[in-house]
Amino acid sequence: MQLNHRRFADRYPLRVTIVVVLLALVALALAASGVLATTIMRGYLIDRVDDQLRQAAMPLSHVTNDRRPVPRPGGGQGPRQLPSEFVVQFNDSEGASDKGLVGQRLADTEPLPKLPTLNLNQVRNLGGKPFQVDAESGGATWRVLAVPTEDGKGSVMVAQSLKDMDHTIQRLIGIQAAAGVILLVLLAGVGTYVVRRSLRGLEDVEHTAVAIAGGDLSRRVPQRDPRTEVGRLSLALNQMLGQIETAFAQRTASEFAARRSEDVARQSEEAARQSEDRMRRFVADASHELRTPLTSIRGFAELARHRGDVTDADTMRRIEDEAKRMGLLVDDLLLLARLDQQRPLRSESVDLLPIAADALHNAQAVQPDRHISLTILPDSEAPVVSGDEARLRQVLGNLVSNALHHTPVDAPITVSVGTRGSEAILEVSDTGPGLTDEQKARIFERFYRVDTARTRSTGGSGLGLSIVAALVAAHHGHVTVTNTTPQGATFTIHLPLTT
Repeated sequence: MQLNHRRFADRYPLRVTIVVVLLALVALALAASGVLATTIMRGYLIDRVDDQLRQAAMPLSHVTNDRRPVPRPGGGQGPRQLPSEFVVQFNDSEGASDKGLVGQRLADTEPLPKLPTLNLNQVRNLGGKPFQVDAESGGATWRVLAVPTEDGKGSVMVAQSLKDMDHTIQRLIGIQAAAGVILLVLLAGVGTYVVRRSLRGLEDVEHTAVAIAGGDLSRRVPQRDPRTEVGRLSLALNQMLGQIETAFAQRTASEFAARRSEDVARQSEEAARQSEDRMRRFVADASHELRTPLTSIRGFAELARHRGDVTDADTMRRIEDEAKRMGLLVDDLLLLARLDQQRPLRSESVDLLPIAADALHNAQAVQPDRHISLTILPDSEAPVVSGDEARLRQVLGNLVSNALHHTPVDAPITVSVGTRGSEAILEVSDTGPGLTDEQKARIFERFYRVDTARTRSTGGSGLGLSIVAALVAAHHGHVTVTNTTPQGATFTIHLPLTT
């Protein structure tokens, strides 16, 4: 039942959606401009009719009851012969019509206007403003002007049919409709051609994505102009593939060296096996996390192959975002891989207090409405440690970011810094929902997420706290997590002080 209510964009090809939306917008614009033009034209024609009525009524208002009746248009002689398109009626002060002073139209077959009965005061109240009436037995609408006579003893009504004006308006509407249809047909043809031609650039991305999904990591996307969305996507995808291929090459080289080192002691063999297990987990985790964005890229690329489409800005943005997310994920995975290989970090004296202050300012910039405070532990000395300042900033930044994303906006966050005994302490406390015992036991595992409802696109990669634990261990320290009373969680980093 739900499938029948899918959006239009989900039921039809992308090229059809783009062209239909474009045609709908143009049709709406044409309709609006047509209505505006018709309204303006009708107002102009009404003004012309009103001017003609005033010009006809001006001499007729000088005709008094004691003068000769107005002759039929086109017949008889006299100085007051009426134009043939007008109907004239003289009334006394009470609004009664003098039957002998009624002008007749040239076309006697068309119904006459149904003129109202207006006394002299009512005519004066109109102030010379024309109004419209219907015909006596159907037909065109009439425009009527009523003015007092010069002697003040009666009034005269002059009426003109709007039949010609209505025909003009109908013809204008017909011309606008025909021109609009022709324009929409031309636009549909040109738009379809442009959309088909523009989407051909995604075919290379689609073919490469299919090959990668099949396990061929040596494939690369042909380079294109990096100023375009497809070009930036190709560049990011090629960089990601190069890093993954390098990791696989290192793994292969490590296995080959292990096979040639049969005389290595059992302890070395055990260490090599553990390193291999970590690498396998790394590859499995990377494949698992990269499968979702790769599937998205493959899906968008298949649209190009099957539909011949050029993606719109929204589709290109989605492809680019997926590629960027893959690049960030690969960077995090490579950092963990380097830490697993126990590569040495930079070593310098680092004061943790400025790092904590900077983390506080950065968090306030991200969520200015949240209450975030910095405290110094009591009886503390200068919290100076030996390590890599950039990595220590990353550690604290990850903890603060974790608190920002997993707690309500109105939940305060406290960053504490100081010393306890021979250790420097960094703490990040929040008043969020806290953690269960199972969550605390697995919180630092790679790709583990506390909130199972969060997606990979909105809830992070699940590597932030794993990187924290790995970097702290590389600095010869450790990190713990405890629940805060009455609610919340506290992450505590323990690092050895500089001797």
